[in-house]
Amino acid sequence: MSLSRLELLKAPNLLALPEKTSDSLVRCMRVGLLLCLIASISLALYSAFSPKSHWFPILDRNRTSSVVSAVSAAAADRELPTNISHILFGLGSSVNTWRDRSRYAETWWDPKTTRGYVWLDAKPDNLTDASAKIPYRVSEDWTRFNYSSSQSAVRISRIAVDSFRLRPPNVRWFVMGDDDTVFFTRNLVSVLSRYDHNQMYYIGGNSESVEQNVMHSYDMAFGGGGFAISYPLAARLAVLMDGCLDRYYNMYGSDQRVWACVSEVGVPLTKLRGFHQLDIRGDPYGVLAAHPLAPLVSLHHLGALEPIFPNKTPLDSIKSLVHAYRVDPPRILQQSFCYDRRHKCSVSISWGYTIQLHPSMVSALVLQTPLQTFKTWRSWNDGPFTFNTRPVSSDPCKQPITYFLEHIKDGKIGNTLTTYKRFVAHREKKCNKTGYAHAMAMQRIVVISKKMDPQYWTEEQAPRRQCCEITNRGSIRGGTMQIRIRRCRPSESITI
Repeated sequence: MSLSRLELLKAPNLLALPEKTSDSLVRCMRVGLLLCLIASISLALYSAFSPKSHWFPILDRNRTSSVVSAVSAAAADRELPTNISHILFGLGSSVNTWRDRSRYAETWWDPKTTRGYVWLDAKPDNLTDASAKIPYRVSEDWTRFNYSSSQSAVRISRIAVDSFRLRPPNVRWFVMGDDDTVFFTRNLVSVLSRYDHNQMYYIGGNSESVEQNVMHSYDMAFGGGGFAISYPLAARLAVLMDGCLDRYYNMYGSDQRVWACVSEVGVPLTKLRGFHQLDIRGDPYGVLAAHPLAPLVSLHHLGALEPIFPNKTPLDSIKSLVHAYRVDPPRILQQSFCYDRRHKCSVSISWGYTIQLHPSMVSALVLQTPLQTFKTWRSWNDGPFTFNTRPVSSDPCKQPITYFLEHIKDGKIGNTLTTYKRFVAHREKKCNKTGYAHAMAMQRIVVISKKMDPQYWTEEQAPRRQCCEITNRGSIRGGTMQIRIRRCRPSESITI
């Protein structure tokens, strides 16, 4: 009798074997198929819910190796000293100002090593060759905040937080500045290396003019001079900043708003003398020729001041200074004093920039005091400033003879040779005293120095000004004097 179609589709019949097959063999095959089915289901469930697959050991080993490599790389980076790759710059600017001021940023920004952005208020229609070299970001979500004087200050105050929210990898410090701030990045790296970037730090400098500090705060880092915020502090500011902007809407500047928010975290300002806001008017020569014993980190407002080099534009002046800095970064603008006792002359060297030659014996205490060639920023008065100054005498016999950097040569054995040429001002008054004749005969001064240790400003060590000595007992050959800068001996003093 034939089987119905329904009966043929029944499971037992699907496994049916010829009648000649024994019952025991049938049972074994059925059990085997059932075990295979159970094993397949178990494998599928285990693969789906197990964090690691032990069924594919080769893939598992590759995945583990990748994770270990990533963790090892991150751990290795944490052990490295701070370098330029650990710093993210944020420059405050606008579409209207960036086209012109980008030329200043170009003098120090290295596209191969410098990380960061210039933050604009809108997308620019076109970029110049200079401005295109520096990446830009357009600030977002800043017009909703209240303000009393400057809405752009609200936007710029959020740059540190906006930069943090980009989640850039391996960043230890967020450094803020203006679009006309010139940073000396190697010295900045040396400075920041002193501090533990895993702690909350707020590092910068004050204004040079007392009136500016009184108006804003002595405890605030002025934004034009630039300031640095460590990663943990930036993370905390990212939570508080929007509320701070509402609470301090009546403040004037962006840096003041940042300071107010940092104050709520309880972090004080760590002051460093190498950040220069340059809230002064006129000629900044006196400040730069008597730079404090600290690394030069930044300069601001150079486009609003007289050119730092005579007979050059402000931009070309900056290029000349940056060129000298790149030859010996830690030494730039560092002062050294020495005397020609035979001819009763005093020499003050501001390396890479200028030399002052006094045809008289002047103490180190006076030489380290800046000549007041400038006025206050807001009122154009003669002071007060946050540092001592000395007046420029109207008597030509009491004025120093000045020399400016003319040429710099990078030696092959770690030495540098800088040449400074005498500057003759228009309608210069001459001193007719006998002692001036020897000094006036010198048209150039050549300075030989050994490059400073790149880590000179990195370690917390007691700073000491280096000494110099006039070679050949002050003899003049071809209108040139030679001077050598060296480390001071332990028992040596700069004494008249």
